[in-house]
Amino acid sequence: MLDFVYYPVSAILWLWHYVFAAAFGPASGLAWVLSVIFLVLTLRAALFVPFLKQARTQAIVKKLQPDVSKLKQKYKNDRRRLATEQQKLYKDNGINSFATLIPVIGQLFVFIGLFHVLRSFDRTGAQGHLPFQATATPMTPEQNAATPNYVFSATDVQSFLHAKIFGAPLSGILGGSGDLLATVAVIAIPLMLIAAVATHFTARASMARQDTTAQLPLMRPLTLWAFPAFTLLGGALVPVAILLYFVTNNAWTLTQQHLVYRRLDAEAAVETQRAAAARAQLAPKPGVKPLRAQSAPKVGAKPVRRR
Repeated sequence: MLDFVYYPVSAILWLWHYVFAAAFGPASGLAWVLSVIFLVLTLRAALFVPFLKQARTQAIVKKLQPDVSKLKQKYKNDRRRLATEQQKLYKDNGINSFATLIPVIGQLFVFIGLFHVLRSFDRTGAQGHLPFQATATPMTPEQNAATPNYVFSATDVQSFLHAKIFGAPLSGILGGSGDLLATVAVIAIPLMLIAAVATHFTARASMARQDTTAQLPLMRPLTLWAFPAFTLLGGALVPVAILLYFVTNNAWTLTQQHLVYRRLDAEAAVETQRAAAARAQLAPKPGVKPLRAQSAPKVGAKPVRRR
């Protein structure tokens, strides 16, 4: 159904694994870890321009809040006219509502694609009792090891299944069972905590840039606390490789926000300085009487004679 997402994601992951496997070996856990990390970096870099546009749009929307408030007051009894005028205001200021959704949609497709591709390395149904882990046609371990996974060959599948990081398999799940559960917990729990904390601070930085009066009452606690809690609890139901995605993605977002917002603040400061300089040039110099524009004589008025 989403093969147009799965194949490109798996191709990029395969390419990075090919690069790092040449240095560390095909079955090296480090090679697979770096492959997941650089997959995230590659796809997030491709979404940087839409994110920058989204950040600029948010800044413009925040700047237009006084105008929006005036429209709400003027058309408080006519919601249809209010929506029309507000849309016109945004359009006149170059705001494209759909463009702001591109980074969100892109990240959603990346997550779905990466989750599905990594899950498809193990199609035995061993984790079928967990959410999102059910397999329609479970395979035997032998069948699974001999079946390609999108652009990955059967050899690549076996390589991933044997890959470990500090003794924990990348396909391991904290909420699963097995002899390596304690080893998986040592790796998974710190990754879950880091991802949850990064999610919280990312949301805090984003909401600080938004107009608080335009936010829904429940969105702030949901964004700041519910989503990080979901990341923390949901981390127990996904493979270690997916937790690496969470940490890398959140680290990128936090860093990207810091750099982009600092750049936008610097641009705003320069714009403010230019506006102040322009006003200073138009203002009269100290001690000089300001010039007043003389009104034109009315039609038919008699000229005033001076003695």
